[in-house]
Amino acid sequence: MKTITSKVIGDLTQDEEFNNWWHAEFIPIPFFDNTRLCVTMVGFTPGQDYFFLQQADEALSNFLQKGKDDRLAISSFVFDNLEDFKCAAGTSSLSEELKELENEQSIWNFVTPHGITVQRRHRRDQDIYISISLNCEWEEEHGLQLVFRQGKKLTRVSSLDGHLTDADAYGLSDDKDKLLSAY
Repeated sequence: MKTITSKVIGDLTQDEEFNNWWHAEFIPIPFFDNTRLCVTMVGFTPGQDYFFLQQADEALSNFLQKGKDDRLAISSFVFDNLEDFKCAAGTSSLSEELKELENEQSIWNFVTPHGITVQRRHRRDQDIYISISLNCEWEEEHGLQLVFRQGKKLTRVSSLDGHLTDADAYGLSDDKDKLLSAY
């Protein structure tokens, strides 16, 4: 099995089914109180994208500097995702605690991270994005994702739909994407 080496997270092993996916060992993620998560680099073919690994390492280094305070600072965006869900789907499937939740920072009690991908956006800016997939109690089927451009700034909070930006998901120009355009 082939491996590549990240200067930030060490060796990654090539996926057996998808030859441009590379999996690292579980590493502690300060953003989630050092919960250990697997990091997967997606869409990287050595010899084709000569800058991917260097840019991915920069993005990972940026993201791994984020801690609990950074997570709490984006609580309102995750809380808004819950509120959007309530408006779209109602509250009948929610626990009483979620129905009555008012403290935005408490939203993290209903969210569990389960993996991180690092990938290049294939449209427009072609930048490196870190996408965190999470399970959340209000959207069990589609989950939740947090996306950080270059690992620095939150640029998307959404269900897990395969898109790195709202611009890509909804066919918008980047300047019409609220979080992305604020980057």
